[in-house]
Amino acid sequence: MKFRKQQFEHGQKTRIGILITNLGTPSAPTAKALRPYLKQFLSDPRVVEVPRLLWWLVLNGIILRFRPKRSAKAYASVWTKEGSPLSHYTAEQARLLREELQAEYGDNVVLEWGMRYGQPSIAKASQSLLDQGADRLLVLPLYPQYSASTTASTFDALSEDFRQRRWLPQLRFISGYQQDGGYINALVESIKEHWQEHGRQEHLLFSYHGLPMRYLHAGDPYHCFCLQTTRAVAEKLGLNKEEYSTTFQSRFGREPWLQPYTDFELKRRASEGLKSIAVICPGFSADCLETLEEIKIENKEYFLGAGGKAFFYIPALNTRPEHIQALAQLCKNNLGGWLESNEQINSVKESYKTHPHNQVAK
Repeated sequence: MKFRKQQFEHGQKTRIGILITNLGTPSAPTAKALRPYLKQFLSDPRVVEVPRLLWWLVLNGIILRFRPKRSAKAYASVWTKEGSPLSHYTAEQARLLREELQAEYGDNVVLEWGMRYGQPSIAKASQSLLDQGADRLLVLPLYPQYSASTTASTFDALSEDFRQRRWLPQLRFISGYQQDGGYINALVESIKEHWQEHGRQEHLLFSYHGLPMRYLHAGDPYHCFCLQTTRAVAEKLGLNKEEYSTTFQSRFGREPWLQPYTDFELKRRASEGLKSIAVICPGFSADCLETLEEIKIENKEYFLGAGGKAFFYIPALNTRPEHIQALAQLCKNNLGGWLESNEQINSVKESYKTHPHNQVAK
């Protein structure tokens, strides 16, 4: 096996690397750009748990022939001058989080961002961190609620990258933060801000990305973690059980997924007389196709078409100051011992570089 090269000099400054990741996005809202992106995404056995040969035939023979064109239209409806909303917000989150951490720790900490599918890849982001001298790596997938199809898949990509490296860093991996205090408070503040600006709707709907029901039955804890987040936010807001509910969106295929379904629930409530509703998507750390097109556009039409009068989408946390501070604190909580030892290591290295007996021949 040929291992990836890494920039290294004896005595170079040692740093702590932080890698934040998200799902990914195509490079452009076109069928041509969607095809390789969807192929990478839907080929992941964590995402689609179907016998590989059967799925290869379905994916390459049917899905990749028709879906890229349809998906391109959806992406085009939310694309901005900065490009993909998910890439834009993730890059901004990384920039602000880097500033927040380096304001306290200086260049002892370096931070990059990568995508599970598409670019910049997790391997590329890892390479950058290691080239900057990171010998300890903290990975924060921006999925608050753990699932095998998202969080564990991120670990798979990281593991695959590590298999191709000669020198591995120490590793810490944050597998979820569904009840983290800072994260919950950021959600609460975003809802309160929405109410102050638009008034309070009759119902608050928490919509999470769905999973096939059989994943839950196989032991995936995602469903429970989503309910934990909803309850924590509802308790902070003082809501009673009739004022809020949890649903699941973005299902794919014909098999049963986690229920109730967001679109079905919006139609049902509107047809039964509910006039106003606000929808928030706590499982998405940044706005993307699933929030901006599926919820804000498509599901709004479902609610209004079934008799509803007022529909509001509460934006993802994106770059809200409370969100960045919550992520920064989450990182700090998981750096215990590393920062202190980093100063000692670099102090020794400085002595090493200046000692005449330790000069390395070039």
